[in-house]
Amino acid sequence: MEVCDWSESSASGRRRSSSRKGREKARVIMAEMQLQKKGKKSEDGVGSMVDFLLANARLVLGVGGAALLGIATLAVKRLIDRAASPPGEKETDEKVEQKSIEEAWKEAVLLKASPKLVRQAKRSDLSSALPAPEPSQPVTDVAPSNIEPEQPPVSEKTPLCLTFQETLLHYYTHQAIMPAAQIQAAKQLVLDITSELQDFLKAKHPEMPFSAMQLGGSLGTDLPVTSLDQAYVLLPLILEPDLWTFVPGQDTILNDPQFWMIKRVNLEYTARGSSPWDRFMLGGYLSTRRIVESLHKTVVGSINWPAIGTVLECCVRPVIAPDDLRLEVVHQDFTGTINFLLVAEAKAVVLLAYPHPTAPAENLWRRSYYREETLRLQELDSGDSGVRQKCLHILRSVCHQRPELRQLSPTRLRHVLLHVSKEASDWSESSLADCFLQIIASIIGYLESGTLQCYFDEKVNLFLRPDGRRD
Repeated sequence: MEVCDWSESSASGRRRSSSRKGREKARVIMAEMQLQKKGKKSEDGVGSMVDFLLANARLVLGVGGAALLGIATLAVKRLIDRAASPPGEKETDEKVEQKSIEEAWKEAVLLKASPKLVRQAKRSDLSSALPAPEPSQPVTDVAPSNIEPEQPPVSEKTPLCLTFQETLLHYYTHQAIMPAAQIQAAKQLVLDITSELQDFLKAKHPEMPFSAMQLGGSLGTDLPVTSLDQAYVLLPLILEPDLWTFVPGQDTILNDPQFWMIKRVNLEYTARGSSPWDRFMLGGYLSTRRIVESLHKTVVGSINWPAIGTVLECCVRPVIAPDDLRLEVVHQDFTGTINFLLVAEAKAVVLLAYPHPTAPAENLWRRSYYREETLRLQELDSGDSGVRQKCLHILRSVCHQRPELRQLSPTRLRHVLLHVSKEASDWSESSLADCFLQIIASIIGYLESGTLQCYFDEKVNLFLRPDGRRD
């Protein structure tokens, strides 16, 4: 009985011991399963965080910043994985991790060093991948020592604050005066076109005697040229002195000293038709409008301007306006209008044809003082080394560049300067600003009064037209 009791007690002890071991083993298995589950959840959390950061970093930080953030995040994830891995696998993971981080870092440096203009490259360039740098040649942000960095172009520094005197001189040098080479090219082109016209008139219209055509305005003198959009050519008429006489403006029916007439005389001794200009006579006076209309028909309808333009390597077109003789010229060195002016001269009096449509008569000729004006300004500047002509060229350029000031013609500006020369005494270059301001004040005074007297004839108001209206 004792043996049976002992065997039963030992069996029950063994059963209790195995039960305890089973429960312990089950707890160990459950703990391992929970650790694996936690590790998996932790790994999924890190992965989702990495995906989120990499997906949004490029929008905020750009390409280079997103690459750096991805490398840092990858390194943190590798540290977490290495901490959870067995000890034997850590060395292998460290080598692989080090190699991956080095390659990723090199790619990030390439992205950072690349310029922003890569975004605007062509699709064909973007389709080809950049070659990866070799591991033995580390990539750095510093350029090689043998290649000098590009230096930005050095621009001329202009003073930020200029005096009025310096501003005027700078404007005169850089804007008011045209380059000499361009002036010479334009002058030669105008002379070539003038020669073609004069040869045609001599061959087809010998009954209209003209003297040699001449350049007028600044191109015909040694004065500086402020613009090339307007050129003037003079067509001098050859008048018989015993058949034609000049009638001053104050002796005509208009009683305007600025506008003269040319009268046919000695009709009782010489028959009508004795002069080639008799057919352009109207009421006993030479009609400017009839001469201009006749020449206009010849210039527009008889001359082959396209052929002439081909020879001269330019485009020449006559202006369709019966009261004007003008040619529009387009050339690589000259683009503008050539104005042909009829001129009659006798006893130092120069008359220009005035076939204006608003003129009260068809036989008016405007008295020109251009020769006297330019000579007088040159004499004054030569006497005291003055800057009158320099002021004139600055004013001409300013008025030409602003349409609202173009009514201040060069003729009117020259007479203003001549009037101011009587008042101002110091015209040296050091007083350029003061002289210029005095001229401006005089122009304002003349405009307010509506009167600008001719320097050579005080009876002439240069602001008045023959119909009595002010320009």
